Amino acid sequence: MSQPVSPSPQQLKLTPEPPHPPEPSAAPQDPERYWLENVYKGAERQLTVRAVIAGMLIGAVMCLSNLYVILKTGWSLGVTITACILAFATFGALRAVGLVRTEVTALENNAVGSVASAAGYMTGGGNMAAVPALLMLTGTLPSTGWLVAWFAVVSAMGVFAAIPIKRQLINVEQLPFPTGTATAETLQALHGHDERSRGKARYLGLAGLVGAGIAFWRDAKASWLAWNLPSKLSLPFTIGGKPAGAWTLSFDLSLLLVGAGALVSFKTGWSMLLGAVLTYGFLAPEMVSRGVIPEVTYKSINAWALWTGASVLVSSGLLSFAFQWRSVAKSFKALSGLFGKTEEEKDPLADVECPPSWFPLGFLVLGPLVVGLMAYLFQIPWWAGVIALPLSVVMGVIASRVTGETDTTPTKALGPVTQLLYGAILPGNLAANVMSANATGGVGLHSADLLTSLKTGWLLGANPRKQFIAQLFGVVAGAAVVVPAFNLLVPSADVLGTEEFPAPSSLVWAGVSKMLVNGVGSLHTSSRIGALCGLALGVALVLLERWAPKKAKPFIPSASGLGLAIVIPGASSISFFIGAAIAEVLRRKKAQLAEATVLPVSSGFIAGESLMGIAVAMLKAFGVMPK
Repeated sequence: MSQPVSPSPQQLKLTPEPPHPPEPSAAPQDPERYWLENVYKGAERQLTVRAVIAGMLIGAVMCLSNLYVILKTGWSLGVTITACILAFATFGALRAVGLVRTEVTALENNAVGSVASAAGYMTGGGNMAAVPALLMLTGTLPSTGWLVAWFAVVSAMGVFAAIPIKRQLINVEQLPFPTGTATAETLQALHGHDERSRGKARYLGLAGLVGAGIAFWRDAKASWLAWNLPSKLSLPFTIGGKPAGAWTLSFDLSLLLVGAGALVSFKTGWSMLLGAVLTYGFLAPEMVSRGVIPEVTYKSINAWALWTGASVLVSSGLLSFAFQWRSVAKSFKALSGLFGKTEEEKDPLADVECPPSWFPLGFLVLGPLVVGLMAYLFQIPWWAGVIALPLSVVMGVIASRVTGETDTTPTKALGPVTQLLYGAILPGNLAANVMSANATGGVGLHSADLLTSLKTGWLLGANPRKQFIAQLFGVVAGAAVVVPAFNLLVPSADVLGTEEFPAPSSLVWAGVSKMLVNGVGSLHTSSRIGALCGLALGVALVLLERWAPKKAKPFIPSASGLGLAIVIPGASSISFFIGAAIAEVLRRKKAQLAEATVLPVSSGFIAGESLMGIAVAMLKAFGVMPK
């Protein structure tokens, strides 16, 4: 489940300057030619060696951070803006001590962001949903080298899938791609040399240090530490004769989750709190009293509640996606343009855009590799692997348009569609069911991610061909980092589905696959009822959100927030709500302070705690620190 950061209305003010209104008799000016003549900055430094190295290093760091976050929450958080702020601060510090001579330019920083985004988002697109799900279902995974190759090839195919639709979605239709627009606004602010840009960098750095300090104090084991912070503090009441903390209703001493909550909407935050109270305060105790849930542990409760939560997420995601049928229709119209459209006039952007021939050439090279890897690693018949190739192109086009219009890549809707298809053509094949969805989801995410970066470049005047190359560097860095880090954090399937790593997205993917293979009849009667109720609830919430009176809409729970709260510990939902509430109060009472602090401080908390959490885990795994 991908949850990019939504920019504020102020951040959306940046749009490419349109041509001056022509005289009534004059023909409208070509937006691409206008961009080339008035916006494009071909002479400015962009894809330099230091930008690639910085982007790969920052992207690798953000990939580690996102890995930790997705195992905790099920979400991959947007990394581009954070990466640009980090790059600005890092190059500024290096220049201050004489290690860097020239100042980093806005377009050079944009290249850093393109590399870092491709690497940091290696956890999305189903990658860190499918692989943990495969581990839970089969108990084994391919070796590290083969998994790195799988992620790199699928993600690179997503980069190539963006080529034929880039000009239609960005140059011609100029879809908003809100995160790309916000990144462009952020880069302009950072490189404007004002106090605001320096303040954002300071806030991010200080918050990162605080987050890292909290994580070390809580998780590290050392003789010189007199005591550790507790990981949780139970709420001060009992349910069914047991403390609230036993039902996972507690305060989680984690700034990461508070920071993540500040980046989602307040509606999502209070919806998650509502879902946690209903699930762990009422439904779970009732099921325990009836003997349906055998014991009061998160794993036992989740094994029952998963089907309700998954049904809410899948049904709401699919229905929301269905309501975007116009976008889907436009996507297929754009896709039809791949087949032979000739232009008599010379293309003004031929020297800066990626040549159209790169798309078929990329798929001719990468397609057989994907099919071969599917057959060798996951025992998916070659003909079924071939089906995934055109399907991944369609998914990439749809995901890109939806992301451009809504800022959300619909992984939670597109993944189950592929799972249903492969459940029908390869019944009983769990690996095929999960990893085919990983292939199409990975292509969709990285296609949408590149177009988001290209939107930033379009607004700033960057060279799109250089951004394409930058994205490929990021794919390599992310694939090389995410697999060994995952193996370190998750040595066995027993780690998943626990309070430490709930991995809710993986549980949903694994649950859908098991249900398709074993049939609905294999579920407990109460789980089947819960699944039906979740399906109806997901549909109802989407319909209410669409058709309810405007004044009532703020009081309708978010389907994604409510569904997620059912499958993660209650403590995590409480922390999300706290973060969302703090951010909302700031936005209403101190709008300027919120604009300056919410994003960098939240990002700092997330990056600092997640990276320290991974560092402590590595120290324990290598025997440097006691477990």
